[in-house]
Amino acid sequence: MQWTPEHNALYDTVARFVDKELNPHVAEWERNEMFPAHEVFKKLGKLGLLGLKYPEEFGGAGLDFSYSMVMAEALGTCRVAGVPMAIGVHTDMCTPALARFGSDALRREFLAPSIAGDLVGCIGVSEPGGGSDVAALKTSARKDGDDYVIDGSKMWITNGMQADWCCLLANTGEGPVHKNKSLIVVPLDAPGVTRQKIHKIGMDSSDTAQLFFDGVRVPQRHLIGQEGMGFMFQMMQFQEERLWGAASSLRNLDLLIDQTIDYTRQRHAFGKPLLDNQVVHYRLAELRTEVELLRSLTYRAVDQYVGGQDAAKLASMVKLKCGRLIREVADSCLQYWGGMGFTRDNPISQAYRDGRLVSIGGGADEVMLSIICKLEGTLPKAA
Repeated sequence: MQWTPEHNALYDTVARFVDKELNPHVAEWERNEMFPAHEVFKKLGKLGLLGLKYPEEFGGAGLDFSYSMVMAEALGTCRVAGVPMAIGVHTDMCTPALARFGSDALRREFLAPSIAGDLVGCIGVSEPGGGSDVAALKTSARKDGDDYVIDGSKMWITNGMQADWCCLLANTGEGPVHKNKSLIVVPLDAPGVTRQKIHKIGMDSSDTAQLFFDGVRVPQRHLIGQEGMGFMFQMMQFQEERLWGAASSLRNLDLLIDQTIDYTRQRHAFGKPLLDNQVVHYRLAELRTEVELLRSLTYRAVDQYVGGQDAAKLASMVKLKCGRLIREVADSCLQYWGGMGFTRDNPISQAYRDGRLVSIGGGADEVMLSIICKLEGTLPKAA
């Protein structure tokens, strides 16, 4: 992926927004376990940042996917990961299928106001009984007249307490598990929808909910694309989610290493700066190299995706490496901060808490390994 002057200008715009509108407030939002999504998203919408890759006729900028990745990388300058993740869910996880396969009427009703920042969206895939095993989900949507009647529940829903609508994956038939699912836009103010807040060990500023659907009626016109294609559509959305997650981590990883270099240069132990110990500066050099390798792999995967190629293998590799590298960098840097690294308000401990989710959400490490092995042809044959 080659950065153009336009990419650089976008990065600067987003980084300024983070510095002015997010970073001064994130400590309070962490304490509240929620940030004001409607307020923040409206500001982003006014800057034209919520629909970079979406059609201009619905308020988007009509750019390619690489611009979403630049925005994700710039959001990595935020001092916490929860707010960028919530923004990414809205821009690159719950809206891609709607933008690509939704009817014009459905896009006018939900995509356009989401791009403007008037609506907050979420994605409903994971359930209490499982997250990464998408084919096994139990939520159902049966037809009744002109409506779908939805029953079930969804778990770990980012933006779930504040979202206005959900891109819901549900069983709409009795056929094979990969062909009986559909994506449906569900307004979350519909009768029969209830929400319960989930408390986490990290990503505190991003609200997370369990959503319950008890006889919820939505018009069948809220179907995204064709019935029975939901599993495939969601797999496509996962590619963008995984690439977004990796891109959003890059600048944050750089900052963790930068901050650790500064701290170990100032912190003296046994008569010299901690950074002067070879074991410290060699390890930081090694970590920096790993971050640059992740950046290169991410950019290559983005190039594949933008070029219309199947990026499933590289996207899975990027997701796997990102989740593990975040844990490695945060853990190594925390060690060099000593007791200060174990305090709650420390930027390294923040990353340590927030980063652990990356190896779970959007497909666990083990699922990424399974996808890579399948595409490599190295999975054992079924008995």
